[in-house]
Amino acid sequence: MAAPSRRPMLAVVLGAFLCSLAALSAEAKVHHHTWDIAYHRKSLDCFEKLAVTVNGEAPGPTIRATQGDTVVVTVRNMLETENTGIHWHGIRQRGSPWADGTVGVTQCPILPGESFTYRFVVDRPGTYLYHAHYGMQRVAGLDGMLVVSESDGVVEPFTYDEEHTVLLMDWWHKSVYEQAVGLASDPLEFVGEPQSLLINGRGMFGCSPAAPGGGAAACNASCALPALFTAVPGKTYRLRIGSLTSLSSLNFEIEGHSMTVVEADGHYVRPVVVDSLFVYSGETYSVLVKADQDPSRNYWAASHVVGRRRKTPSAMAVLSYAGNDPRAPPPTPPPAGPAWDDAAPRVAQSRSLAAAHPDHVLPAPPRPDRTLLLLNTQNRIDGHVRWAINGVSLRFPATPYLVSMKRGLRGAYDDQRPPADAYDNYRSYDIASPPAANGTVASAAYRLALGSVVDVVLQNTAALNGMSETHPWHLHGHDFWVLGYGEGKFEPGRDAAKFNLRDPVMKNTVALHPLGWTAVRFVADNPGVWLFHCHIEAHVYMGMGVVLEEGVEKVSRLPKSIMGCGRSEGHN
Repeated sequence: MAAPSRRPMLAVVLGAFLCSLAALSAEAKVHHHTWDIAYHRKSLDCFEKLAVTVNGEAPGPTIRATQGDTVVVTVRNMLETENTGIHWHGIRQRGSPWADGTVGVTQCPILPGESFTYRFVVDRPGTYLYHAHYGMQRVAGLDGMLVVSESDGVVEPFTYDEEHTVLLMDWWHKSVYEQAVGLASDPLEFVGEPQSLLINGRGMFGCSPAAPGGGAAACNASCALPALFTAVPGKTYRLRIGSLTSLSSLNFEIEGHSMTVVEADGHYVRPVVVDSLFVYSGETYSVLVKADQDPSRNYWAASHVVGRRRKTPSAMAVLSYAGNDPRAPPPTPPPAGPAWDDAAPRVAQSRSLAAAHPDHVLPAPPRPDRTLLLLNTQNRIDGHVRWAINGVSLRFPATPYLVSMKRGLRGAYDDQRPPADAYDNYRSYDIASPPAANGTVASAAYRLALGSVVDVVLQNTAALNGMSETHPWHLHGHDFWVLGYGEGKFEPGRDAAKFNLRDPVMKNTVALHPLGWTAVRFVADNPGVWLFHCHIEAHVYMGMGVVLEEGVEKVSRLPKSIMGCGRSEGHN
């Protein structure tokens, strides 16, 4: 009954969006980049190992553009024996679904010695990311940040003097291949905890940041305490913080300085002052930091593991004030961070950051056309440990979904529809106990009506070891409204009535907390095929994701450059 009344509203929003893009197009620029992707020996944390680099850098360079600009990146794969592909995390790819960079979903892999050109419009300002989306290649360091500025004349709802990017990562010393083989083995050999955490691509493995001599006393001469940035007293700084960890949930803090959160995943939030920021893989935030402390000394910046037993040392960097040695360790002990196993403050902060800025509320449709309840479980399937959604563990087909669905290649993926709801016995399912059902492995996809409003409820459970951890879920091709978080099992009638429809923030990545649920809403208005998955690299590799198709018949002619694998070869 409500669908007809929503269509005019959506048409008005879409019309305004298209008009704004038309206005921007007159001044839009095209940014060209050529990237050689190759292995180089790097010592990101004082321990030398092979890393996947962009033009010799790991992490890669920050891309900067203005809303409405076009970004063109020609990727040349110089990895010799390894495929690749790059996802532009948070860019919705309207009109360019083949540029999403998700190997197996929107394109074939870029083969060694070959090149591929990504071309897309950055239609929203904000803080975004890019990273490898082939196998578990992101673990090897192919990632970076993408910053989109507001167009000239647009006033943001806050002011600052300067801005800096802060990229948070975790880092292993064993190779991606060792990790992938272990995950596919029986018995399972998990990737284990990372050896280091990195801040802007730098860490200090085996070193004591507080050691005499500036923190490098226990390290080689080329490894020094990283500098965050140099502050001038009285100035306000915007830090664009992004997490591209492969496993770790993090807490980030700057000693003695509070942070005001003003942006999340490209959307302005109701400002919230925090002493430290919980940030999950795939999330981005902008925070404002005032240089209002004693300028005669330096201060610690720290990144700590939360949500998992803390076996990885915290990463440390230095916020210095002008005139001080930017790498001199502060006079205080490094901060210890919050308790790793206390989920309550993490859930509380997620809720506090779930409201849009009062002047930038984008109204959510009042009700959904369809609801998907996705039960996240860890299962033993055919003797192997895998993650499953509603009992189905995702397996990427040889032919990208976008190609097979657009071309009508029957049999290129599993045609049966995946469960639209959780297990049949969801109401009696004990989320605190390991699953009894084995589940299946499949490449099925959810088919969504173009323009429909979709609610997704993510339900967390206990894994096979009896533990429940945080899963950050990322949706390609869309932003969604965050409707709410809850503890325990989701009860549709009771909990849906509590959804925030007044001022929900929009994001592209959201945390699913231990033994809890998270609800989001989005409009399926972007023709294409899109991945929705846990952003923990090992988890999506083990099947923790779903594929969504909407209006694929509306997608324009596919470029031949995305084909050439599976059954796509030879099809026009």
